[in-house]
Amino acid sequence: MEKTKARGARTPVDTAESADAARFSSREYRISRGAYKAQCAFEYFIAILAGDAYLSKLLATIGLSDMQIGVISSFISLAFLFQLASILVVGYIRNVKAAGMLCNTLSSLLFTGLYLIPFLPFAQSVKTVLVVVCILAAYFCNYFMTSMIYKWGNSFVDPGKRGVYSAEKEMISLSTGMVFTFVVGFVMDRYEAAGNLYGSFLFVAIAGLFISVCNFISLALIRRVQSAEAQHRRSMREILANTLGNAAFRHVVLLTVLFDVGRYLTIGFMGIYKVKELMLTVGTVQIINIVGNLARFFLSKPFGRYADRTSYARGMELALCIAGLGFFLNMFSQPSAKIFVVLFTLLYAVSAAGTNQNSLNIVYSYVPMEYFVPACAIKNSIGGVCGFLASLLGARILSAVQENGNMVLGVPLYGQQLLSLLSFLVITAAVLYVHFVIEKQVVMRQ
Repeated sequence: MEKTKARGARTPVDTAESADAARFSSREYRISRGAYKAQCAFEYFIAILAGDAYLSKLLATIGLSDMQIGVISSFISLAFLFQLASILVVGYIRNVKAAGMLCNTLSSLLFTGLYLIPFLPFAQSVKTVLVVVCILAAYFCNYFMTSMIYKWGNSFVDPGKRGVYSAEKEMISLSTGMVFTFVVGFVMDRYEAAGNLYGSFLFVAIAGLFISVCNFISLALIRRVQSAEAQHRRSMREILANTLGNAAFRHVVLLTVLFDVGRYLTIGFMGIYKVKELMLTVGTVQIINIVGNLARFFLSKPFGRYADRTSYARGMELALCIAGLGFFLNMFSQPSAKIFVVLFTLLYAVSAAGTNQNSLNIVYSYVPMEYFVPACAIKNSIGGVCGFLASLLGARILSAVQENGNMVLGVPLYGQQLLSLLSFLVITAAVLYVHFVIEKQVVMRQ
């Protein structure tokens, strides 16, 4: 007859859970989680300087057209292709911390260096080439390590609290980013009002250098861990079998493609649309962004709790619905109805509270932990390439509409309005796909 377990006796499972709890509550782990939150905030600051109205103002000053600005702004999607390179070397990187610090710092410095290009005594064509080279090199350094850094930073987080932790990271980045955005936008407007636009570029370059140093220090404070992938180098055949060979993961990839195509059809052209067609100042654009980020801030944690309670797929579905509504309303934005671009910015920012968290976390649901890095690289690369191709299509559509005097079938219409309609249709397809296909899949518990 089987003996019953003595009251109070600890099972191996109990012991393991207790050890995990002690590890996650240790001082080293707490410091690492805090440092990773700070690093994400500083990286967000650099992303602000390298996108939207700031980058559009810089590129317009150099002399690029709306179409060229939109395509260059969409390099962020093409750059995801660089993550594929990480698959080839991940098994050889033992010190993720050192590699991450090097690549992330180089990326920050290259983005900062963009604002020094207008000062160079070169022709416009040379400056354009330098802009493209700097942006692509910066994105390569960033995305080459992004999946590994994400896994490294989240290795100090209790798996059952990833949604909330992601939300907390987001809230810190947003709250500090709003202050940063307001200050930089205010200073740039003051410089421009005084007829010294180049002075604003120098200010941004100095600010970017300071942020790059802070970013480096934050990464240095995160505890080093040995790469699990380096302990077990996997063949490409094995990687593909456990990623693209997985039907559930293929559905996630297709969802990513729909999402990236939907947003990059339009989003790369919105910065120049705001400052050129809608005649908004950089400061005004940033105030609108702050309003959106405030809403994103307050909804980040509810989004995280909702995903932890239900699933990352449902969290993604909700976020996509909000993004789709934003693109729908943006169809009506024009100089006499600027409120619609405000609503678009608000809703797109709110949707990002969900898409940013769940687009990566959803991979945990359907792919074994040891294949997380290559799975993210494959997913993001395929989606990114498709998103960039969508931006090229968007550029052609925008150019055609502008050449026709902003008329479509005899109706006065800006190209960005038409692109928003296309984005709305694609995002709607993504919502239906995640609801009827992905949510029906069995979630992998790990």
